[in-house]
Amino acid sequence: MILFGITDPAQVGGKGASLARLAQLGFNPPAFFVIPADAFTDGKPQRGLKTSVTKSLKLIGSGPYAVRSSGKAEDGEEHSHAGQFDTFLNINAAGVVDAAAKVWASGFGETVATYRAVKSGGDAAAPAIVVQQMIDARVSGVAFSADPVSGRRDCVIISAVEGLGDALVSGEVDGQSWVATNTITAPRDPILTDAELQSVVDMARKAEAAFGSPQDIEWAIDADGLHILQARPITTALRPLAVPDTTLTIFDNSNIVESYPGIVSPLTYSFAVHVYDRVYRSFVRLLGVREATISDNGAVFGNMLGRVDGRVYYNLVNWYRALALLPGFALNRSYMETMMGVDTPMPTEVTNSIGPPPAKGFAKVTEYAKLVFVAARLIFEALRLPRTRSNFYTRLNAALDSDLDLEAANPTQLSREYRRIESTLLDRWDAPLVNDFLCMIAFGASRNLLKRWLGDEGLLLHNDVMIGQGDIVSAEPAQRIAKMGRIAAEHGIPSEQFATHPALKDEFASYLAKFGDRCTEELKLESIPLTQDATQLLSAIAASSQRPPAEHAVASTPDWAAIFSGKPVKARVAKWIVTWAKARVRDRENLRFERTRLFGRARQVFLAMGRELAARDLIDQPRDVFHLTVSEIMGAIEGFGLSPNVRGLIALRQSEDAGSASRADPPERIEVRGPAILPSTTAHSQTEDMQTGETRTATGCSAGQVTAKARVIRDPRTESLDAGDILVARHTDPGWIAVFSNASAIVVERGSLLSHSAIVARELGIPCVVGLKGATQWVEDGDVLHVNGATGLVKKT
Repeated sequence: MILFGITDPAQVGGKGASLARLAQLGFNPPAFFVIPADAFTDGKPQRGLKTSVTKSLKLIGSGPYAVRSSGKAEDGEEHSHAGQFDTFLNINAAGVVDAAAKVWASGFGETVATYRAVKSGGDAAAPAIVVQQMIDARVSGVAFSADPVSGRRDCVIISAVEGLGDALVSGEVDGQSWVATNTITAPRDPILTDAELQSVVDMARKAEAAFGSPQDIEWAIDADGLHILQARPITTALRPLAVPDTTLTIFDNSNIVESYPGIVSPLTYSFAVHVYDRVYRSFVRLLGVREATISDNGAVFGNMLGRVDGRVYYNLVNWYRALALLPGFALNRSYMETMMGVDTPMPTEVTNSIGPPPAKGFAKVTEYAKLVFVAARLIFEALRLPRTRSNFYTRLNAALDSDLDLEAANPTQLSREYRRIESTLLDRWDAPLVNDFLCMIAFGASRNLLKRWLGDEGLLLHNDVMIGQGDIVSAEPAQRIAKMGRIAAEHGIPSEQFATHPALKDEFASYLAKFGDRCTEELKLESIPLTQDATQLLSAIAASSQRPPAEHAVASTPDWAAIFSGKPVKARVAKWIVTWAKARVRDRENLRFERTRLFGRARQVFLAMGRELAARDLIDQPRDVFHLTVSEIMGAIEGFGLSPNVRGLIALRQSEDAGSASRADPPERIEVRGPAILPSTTAHSQTEDMQTGETRTATGCSAGQVTAKARVIRDPRTESLDAGDILVARHTDPGWIAVFSNASAIVVERGSLLSHSAIVARELGIPCVVGLKGATQWVEDGDVLHVNGATGLVKKT
């Protein structure tokens, strides 16, 4: 007469069957049994029922008890019958049979009859009855493993109240609510702890997986923890189940953050995407990739960047696809992968699925033949690099030294100016590409060669030789700032007169004429250049005027014959490759400065377009153009725009970027499965593999030792360095030069041997350590640090 563990709804009803399945699947609901509907006749218990119930109550434990309906169609996939039958809570043992009789009778009540007439149809029928041990709940509630209102399947909806949940289920109280996706939206003063909330989320998802459909569950938490009370399918229509897609996309900003730190405007991002597309097509073409192959992989080159919560990332999988196109990839995958320069290796599921397999047999011969061709091409390009560089400068100067007066130009003239720059330069960015590639090879080869032949002393020698290149443009701002500081000190010039004092105004004007676009975050079009706001330059000159004249390191001229005594061949080889690498590093920095000029001109052109759009009342302010993409701006002028409501686009993007700016930076590397679009609310792990203790080591890239006070700088536009302080930063860019000029040493969380901070530090002759993860959290303003720029050691003293 009493049923235990039956999963057939025909015998125990929907709720009883569901509870039995929950128990079988390991969810451990409170102990229960089922009184079948035929245990009553005309609402009266059959003979022996009371005795059976008394025995069964002893089996499930002491009361009080919950007495609930379990109709055959109740808690089904089509109709839940939720709240239609009577339920009785906190019933003692003596009252269970009477409560069960009332539940049985509720099957013929007016409420159930109306529900059946509207929803499920069929004749009235008595339900089976579940008798379940009550939970002394501190908190109770319901959880939906999908959103029954919006139909979303990627979230868990939770509602909870203190004590029993019957008032919540009946709708008498609202309770507190949570929405759990990748992050959790919580109410104020939540009655659930984070751990309890996560356990409810996990239970809802586990129940959905176990039953094979989204579930509506009731739960309670007592002194023993979380209990599931019942589970039934969600009967409202949900969105279609997404087709599985496990395609992996990897975003990484360990390198690009130096060029594009922080929030990057839509205009800058779209311009950068376009530049990378055009430039890297040229790069692989230079290395011998066929035009047909480049065309077939157009989507790869057009999708090398990603924008995650307003920040720019490399799309590493597409970078790897582009790398796999290069000749020789099948011969040495591991070496080619190092060209990507990221901290964490690519996962094998990517490396095994992209590119040709390791070459064997005749295929190996073919690949070597391709490499020979590439090597010959590189030698040819290296030999004619001076001519290529000269032609590039001529073309660049002609493109940037335009006769067009941007202040008087109309929109059509401005769009033509942009198209001219685009066609003249972006498709013919040859000198920087050739030199960068040769620089990477020469720098790495010379460094490895000296280490192999001379050990650690060879690395120190390499650093010594690379400093003090007098004609490297990256160091010139620091030298000019130091000179202006000396003039200001000698004449006692106050900072408000730096731009006008006869002894200094020509130097100041000359600096702005050449380096006016070299501002902080200079590759971001929305950045304000020094020509518009020279505050940072004025501060740097003022700080330099308070600092004693410094003697910057001068490039050493090694006695190669003495170093390789008795080994003249090694001496000649070492001298040649190091000297050539030094020249490529110099040219790399100098050519990168030309990129600054290009972006500076683009900034001026787009701002002029913004002025014209604002004058025509299409946008509110000229700088609003930074919230549009290149295509949207050009489309508005040239006629291919999609929507005339650019104000709406601007408002949307302003709101999005304000939200992004309020959140912490996403992590350095992010992996996404399926569609590679990340909502701004996506949660990411912020953990990094950081060292502990008072002494830490990273990459030493400029020799020398300094012990001084540290200053953590996060925004060089609003923060400054006292002369002689050690600069500690998350990342830097060429616009930090005004801060560099007052530093006695540099410690940076990001970067490499060829990053801008490393090159400038070597040029200025100050110690530099890069790649020290968590430095800005580990070091506090005023800490005294000892920095060894040769070994990479940083120690708190």
